Amino acid sequence: MTELFVGIDVGTSGVRACAVDARGDIQGAAAMALAAPRQSGNALDQDPELWWQAATAAISKLGEIIDLGAVARIAIDGTSGTLLLIDADGRPRSPGLMYNDARATHEAKRIAAVAPPESGAHGASSALAKLLHLMASTSGARHAVHQADWIAGRLAGRHGVSDENNALKLGYDPVRRCWPQWLDQLGIPPDLLPTILVPGTPFAEIDPAVARRLGLSSSARIVAGTTDGVAAVIATGAETPGDAVTSLGTTLVVKLVATQPIFAADQGVYSHRLGDKWLAGGASNSGGAALLAHFSTEDMDRMTPLLRPDDPTGLDYYPLPKPGERFPIADPALAPRIAPRPAEDHRFFQALLEGIAGVEALAYRRLEALGAPTLRRVISIGGGARNAAWATIRARIIGVPVSIATHTEASYGTALLALQGPPR
Repeated sequence: MTELFVGIDVGTSGVRACAVDARGDIQGAAAMALAAPRQSGNALDQDPELWWQAATAAISKLGEIIDLGAVARIAIDGTSGTLLLIDADGRPRSPGLMYNDARATHEAKRIAAVAPPESGAHGASSALAKLLHLMASTSGARHAVHQADWIAGRLAGRHGVSDENNALKLGYDPVRRCWPQWLDQLGIPPDLLPTILVPGTPFAEIDPAVARRLGLSSSARIVAGTTDGVAAVIATGAETPGDAVTSLGTTLVVKLVATQPIFAADQGVYSHRLGDKWLAGGASNSGGAALLAHFSTEDMDRMTPLLRPDDPTGLDYYPLPKPGERFPIADPALAPRIAPRPAEDHRFFQALLEGIAGVEALAYRRLEALGAPTLRRVISIGGGARNAAWATIRARIIGVPVSIATHTEASYGTALLALQGPPR
């Protein structure tokens, strides 16, 4: 029997499952939709049971394509910073506070008073701020776990285990590979924090009851997972220092494989550990939202054939959807620079694309100035990656080859993590 390796991506809108063989070739994929999180102002949460229901449904759906009995290892990724509290048996004692829940403003100030600048736990949306908020309103909690941890824990029947990537925003120190002592000043019980493993490390065989219910082998092993962002990078194959991944979505997110960690909290730059390498990155407010402030998706599709990537507009734009920027310029009042406007809409569209490419180039120069290796190539993911004219524009402005990732699904990256084990 050919062994299979499954990755499960628990995203915002749905759960995706992917199975690969020992060569890393995809043998099957399945997805199940998720209802939108509840939102009230800055508070966004979700019933964790919805994640479990969607995850098991995706596995069952995957079983219509592959032999689940051949699955040797399973890894889970989840949205970075999504957190809940559970009891000793894994039952939720709180809702899951989503990655973009920013209600814990008071708690963020407490963290800022004691955490070093390089910590990934700063900000009201950090997992640590969420933990402090939940501790004040939740009883009977035994473990603080992330979204991916909880799904993996239910599959394994063993809770309180996390990974180095998910734990970053909970305050974990990825350089020293431990929970830092400054957490004591926040009154967090040490035994509430999860045990941290290197992503891809097997930690338990699947719970026999779960295996029987889903049709999985009782010898299948559950491995420590990662975040959705890191999983997407693993999927692209970026692994050599100087390799970079740009996500062209609503925002512009850059990640660069580095040989040492890079932290610049005032610019939102932090690093995930990948074996003996690091994934340094930051996010700009520029990107798709800046384009949609002026044109609909249909407008952009119509104008794309009119683009002349080898005939630059010469305009020096810094497109933003509204005032305020995080990285590569840290200025909450930075105004969009989108003037003068050409008479022709398609030339204005091209100038906006050139402007976003300029922001991307500046972002990689900032990372290099902070100690990252010299950029050697950029792999593109996200909706904007499919625009070939924009890729030509970006390659010219950034000055390195730009390609489109063959694989972009986080579930595929997590399946590779299950197959390959801890990154080297």
